[in-house]
Amino acid sequence: MKTFSATDSSRAAYARILPHIRVTPVLKLARGALGGEFIPNFKLELTQFAGSFKTRGAFNSLLSNEIGPAGVAAASGGNHGAAVAYAASQLGQKARIFVPEISSPSKIAAIRRFGADVVIGGARYDDAQAACDAYVAQSGAFKIHPFAAEATIEGQGTLGLEWAEQAELDTVLIGVGGGGLVSGIARVLQPRGVKVVGVEPEGSRALHAALEAGGPVDVAVESIAADSLGARNVGPLVHSIAARHVDHIVLVDDAAIRQAIATLWRDYRLLSEPGGAAALAAALSGAYTPQPGERVGILLCGGNIDLAKAAEWVG
Repeated sequence: MKTFSATDSSRAAYARILPHIRVTPVLKLARGALGGEFIPNFKLELTQFAGSFKTRGAFNSLLSNEIGPAGVAAASGGNHGAAVAYAASQLGQKARIFVPEISSPSKIAAIRRFGADVVIGGARYDDAQAACDAYVAQSGAFKIHPFAAEATIEGQGTLGLEWAEQAELDTVLIGVGGGGLVSGIARVLQPRGVKVVGVEPEGSRALHAALEAGGPVDVAVESIAADSLGARNVGPLVHSIAARHVDHIVLVDDAAIRQAIATLWRDYRLLSEPGGAAALAAALSGAYTPQPGERVGILLCGGNIDLAKAAEWVG
């Protein structure tokens, strides 16, 4: 009997969500375009519907489950909430999204624009998750977790399948918040011989800490990317997948993330949010140093940036 692999599962998920998502482009750059002698490419997932990769996991979760009359609920720093709100609106489902006070006004506005109810409260993501859990217990709504759920991880893994068809890859750099994205991609690409490197802000390193400790641990969160890469604990599912399939984690500081945002706008006219630019920050800052000729995919995973902040950071 054929073993049902993670790649098989992600292929089934890809077929499921493909009518509802955008196949995002890859921008192939010349050797040395980012310094050094490696060959980079950008996967432009910041052009995805609702502005981030989260739309993949949201659609996979909705399409894989029976949704009752109470609809769906999610806690989010912003991008997951926008994705769930968008997917729910497209599929005719009700959605209620819980966001912390640190969420950017532009992300909250996007959630509302897609027709979801928004509940703002608590200082950090974990506070919003607690409020969401209480609502789910009371209402019977279906909870879509942003990272610690198989359907979410499976949906994010479709990005790896798509990317591998678009470009030759030796290594990919992936921004990490709760770890659902890097886990899903790594589970698909690492068995193909692609090295998957996670990138976390120095002030928000939940997966780095979990891999060092041998299991999930709580971390403090303080970074300009906290509204998208701000999980306090990755949980056991993400840790178990990452421990098997993610090559390693590198850390970048907020200054490097700001520089990556500015570089993307100055040189490519791409506007990325901080979490979306973290992977590029690793390549530009030397946190990850590719070998000559190495084909390095850099994921630009989110574009939901507050325009006032963008003007400040890009100069």
